[in-house]
Amino acid sequence: MINGIAPFVWILLGAIVVLLPGIAMLLGRGGPRDERGRRIFQFRPVRRLFGLMLVLLGCVSGLLALSLVQFFRLTTDEPVARIEMRQQAEGQFQLTATAPGVSPKQYVLYGDQWQIDARVVRWKLPALMAGVPPLYRLERLSGRYSDVAREASATRSVHALDDWPAPDLGSLKKSFPNWFPFVDVQFGSGAYMPMFDGAKYQVYMDPRGALFVRPDGEATAEGLKRLGW
Repeated sequence: MINGIAPFVWILLGAIVVLLPGIAMLLGRGGPRDERGRRIFQFRPVRRLFGLMLVLLGCVSGLLALSLVQFFRLTTDEPVARIEMRQQAEGQFQLTATAPGVSPKQYVLYGDQWQIDARVVRWKLPALMAGVPPLYRLERLSGRYSDVAREASATRSVHALDDWPAPDLGSLKKSFPNWFPFVDVQFGSGAYMPMFDGAKYQVYMDPRGALFVRPDGEATAEGLKRLGW
């Protein structure tokens, strides 16, 4: 049970243990009690200095614990979509996409790669320090070609993901900029991977707002190796 406690919890507990007596030594009266039982204030510079050092140590430890909380948060990736594909013809694939709160939807893409794009809203302080994650809206799913010449001349395919539920914070900020003082930046994020028959992928959003894709299963991972990915 004890071994399962996160390191930042121990550091935070240590900070509290150090901080409380430090505050008492720094701000307490520090003298003997009078006839009413109340302590008489005495300066006692050594006591005050030692208390100040404990308070500073507790504050530094607390900041370290907060930094560790943010570090662990930055290692957490959120799944946003799952993609499965079946080849229908040469250079033509049917993709089945699902997401949290979205029933499976099917799309036809042309090419040898697929790409998913999102618009991301990231926060300023203090929302960032509070751990508010970036918001995103998946915007489009498209086919692409690894060869630039084919990209310019072959059949293109793109599908809007407007029917996928998501808060459109970007449009609200554009219309009412003063309502969102903690919005840091809006930007586009995209990721692409090869298409082949039977491939399955998981799409993730990291805490900095970047999309990335992982193979979903050993068969897809082996397929990517055969393609040189």
